[in-house]
Amino acid sequence: MQALWMVLGAFFFATMGVGVKIASQNFNTFEIVFYRGLISIVFVALVLRGRGTPLKTPVPYMHAWRSVVGGAALTAWFYAIAHLPLATAMTLNYMSGIWVAAFIVGGAILYGKTERQGPLLATVLLGFAGVVLTLRPAIDQNQMFAGLIGLLSGMSAALAYLQVTALGRVGEPVGRTVLYFAIGTTVIGLVGILFAGLTPWEQIRWQAALWLVPIGVLASLGQWCMTRAYAHGHTLVVASLQYSGIVFASLYSLLLFGDQLPLSAWLGIALIIASGVVATFLRERAIPDTPAEEH
Repeated sequence: MQALWMVLGAFFFATMGVGVKIASQNFNTFEIVFYRGLISIVFVALVLRGRGTPLKTPVPYMHAWRSVVGGAALTAWFYAIAHLPLATAMTLNYMSGIWVAAFIVGGAILYGKTERQGPLLATVLLGFAGVVLTLRPAIDQNQMFAGLIGLLSGMSAALAYLQVTALGRVGEPVGRTVLYFAIGTTVIGLVGILFAGLTPWEQIRWQAALWLVPIGVLASLGQWCMTRAYAHGHTLVVASLQYSGIVFASLYSLLLFGDQLPLSAWLGIALIIASGVVATFLRERAIPDTPAEEH
């Protein structure tokens, strides 16, 4: 039953991606990041107040670093969603698990502890082979820059994931972590708006503007569902079901946006999902009780 919370969370994130793609027709990336953060602040603050959770944190600098890397991941992801098929952007962002495995392998090589790292290294290489296949259509359609930004979103999300792990180990409540991340992304979006500009509201279609509220709410709901799944479910099963978000995003791509991906791209997506699941299994054997990722 707990694993189903992960499927629900993945559905919320994929649906949020639909909102981001529609909103990006009238808002720039930094505006969407700003509104997403602002709405999440209101939503999460109300939830925390209802639960009686204190808002003051004893580790503000840890939250600040989490906001920097997580905000970079979110901004890059939203940019990728705006310029790539939703299925492709979602898949590149879900590379975060493979990036974590790559960091583990890199650290082992750096410290000369390469024994028993062969299977994990093979998984990482398989994942990046999937990236090449997934990005092939982007290269053919001159979308390589957006593809690289999407890949960067996955790497930044991996760094944010490690920081979320650290916050969990010092006893920070999940809700407060979500709140401070929302505050950080609001600031990042506001700074970006100073450079990218603010779209006049008279030029905005109401259909796009209506998606701003669901984007913030769905993002918060997705984080809560994923966290609950990791807290009470089996780590490997839950982490594997996380990739159902790619399935939902693929259906949205086909049914709502008419995206046509070649067979090579679908094969690349399958390789990334498979390598992500295997990497999770190998990491769980080495580091049990891994906390949840957040978007």
